[in-house]
Formats: sequence, structure tokens, C-alpha cells
Amino acid sequence: MLESTLLATVAAVVREGSFERAARLLHITPSAVSQRVRQMEDRVGAVLVVRGQPCTATEAGARICRHADSVAVLEHDLRRDLPSLASQGTHATFSTIRIAINADSLSTWFVSAMRDFYAQSRVLLDVAVDDQDQTNEWLRRGHVLAAVTSHAKAVQGCKVRKLGSLRYCATASPAFVLQHFAAGVNADTLTRAPSIVFDRNDRLQERWVRRQLRRDVLLPAHRLPSSQAFVDAALADVGWGMNPLLSVQEHLATRRLVELMPGRFMDVPLYWQVAQQPLPALDALTHHVVRAAGRSLL
Repeated sequence: MLESTLLATVAAVVREGSFERAARLLHITPSAVSQRVRQMEDRVGAVLVVRGQPCTATEAGARICRHADSVAVLEHDLRRDLPSLASQGTHATFSTIRIAINADSLSTWFVSAMRDFYAQSRVLLDVAVDDQDQTNEWLRRGHVLAAVTSHAKAVQGCKVRKLGSLRYCATASPAFVLQHFAAGVNADTLTRAPSIVFDRNDRLQERWVRRQLRRDVLLPAHRLPSSQAFVDAALADVGWGMNPLLSVQEHLATRRLVELMPGRFMDVPLYWQVAQQPLPALDALTHHVVRAAGRSLL
């Protein structure tokens, strides 16, 4: 059996990014943190933490952190149901569930699920942001307990719930459209008009162009890893991008932004993949995620 204190220490180092911050969180010395991490590494026979700035988890360390989160959630539920156990601690304790989610879901509909979940459970969320086509990899590698993803096929050890579709539209400012698309949206004008992408994994703009023109087009692009920056950059005449309709519908209504090709939406199906573990807190989180998605997604 792995001791919960050792599990919690490894998870704290990875979450906080340093032995010193983990020590403050756990109310012990950095030396004690280091000793616990080494003890855990000796116990499992593998390096769990890459010492650096910040400290990060190895593949084995990520799995240990996932297991630590599960144990912490179980202990949190036990303390909630047995108040006498909670009174034995001298410090307020929280458990944490790590999840992965795409930035556009985080910026549009997910926070309402987070609000309702925390109000009921008092469990913290540690949210990693990645492209919806990549978040399932966080699950596969054991980094998180749940993810919002575009993949319908379940990762091994997980179950899947369809959430709905997030609708996107190609948007830009009227001035940008007048400058770059006066001759229409075609392969020639698209190669001359800067687009906006989230990061190197973001292929949404390319997919939209392929769907409209039935061909691939090399798109010049700004990289802006922020959903709000996508909207702000479009408003600032910097480029065009695929923005969630939920984020830009007010700007479209006031004509601060316009669609490049009106009515040519792209709907991205989203799924909730969650570890098959008997954790009431995970079940509660799933309930609130599905309910929030149902209010906002197609």
C-alpha cells in the first residue's frame, strides 16, 4: 500500500511546481518534502518528479498524481461524512480533481459547471488547457481524471458522455473584411489575409476553409493562446478567426464583427471522458458538467 502522505506530497510538488511551495502548503519543511518524494520514488522504483523550474511529473509521476487525487477525494468525502475525523486535523484540507479542457469551453460555458460543483462539494479543480483534439491524451497518460474532448472513443479506463456541439463562425471586423475580402473569400484572398490560431495544434481555421473551398489553403496566421485574445484581435482589425458563437454573438449583433461567409458555421462535437472510478465527487462533477453543457451547447 502507498501511504497517503507520500502520495499527497508528490502531488503537491507537481501541482505547486517546487519543493518550497509544496512545503508551505503541507506545513512541513522543504527537506521533509524532499525525503518523502525520494521515499516514494524508492517505493515505486521510478523517478516521479523532474527537478526544475518548475518541477514537473514524469509519466510515472503523473499516474501517481492521478492516484493521489483519487485518494484525496475519497478522504475528503470520508471527512465530510464523519465530522469527528475532520476535527482531528489542525488545518483546513481540500481535495483536488485535475481535468483537461479546451480553452473555448473554459471561456464560454464551463465556469458555470465549476461554480455549481464547488458549491455542492467544496472540491477544488486543477484545470489544464489544451486543444479539444489533444485533451484525451492527458487522460491516456494519466495526468487528469476527466477531460472535455472532441474524441467520442473512450480512453481505456474511462467512460464517455456526449455534451453537445460548440458552434463556431469565421469572424473579423468590418474594416478587416473591407481591406482583405473586398473581392470575396477565396483561395487568393485567404492567402493574403492574416488568420488567428490558438497554437500549433489549432486546425479549426484550416478545416473551415477546406469545407468551404473543397481544397487546402496555406493560411498566414498570428498565434494567440487565449480565447479572449481571439475576440480582441478580431475587433482590433488584426486578423480573422474561428470564434465560438457564444463569445461573439453580441459583437455580431452590433456589427463590431461580421462573418466572412454568413451562415457557414462549423459545429465541433464535444464529449466528457471521465475515469471509471467509484468517486462520488467525480459523479457530481459529471452531473454539473453535463447540465451546464446542456444549457449552452447545441
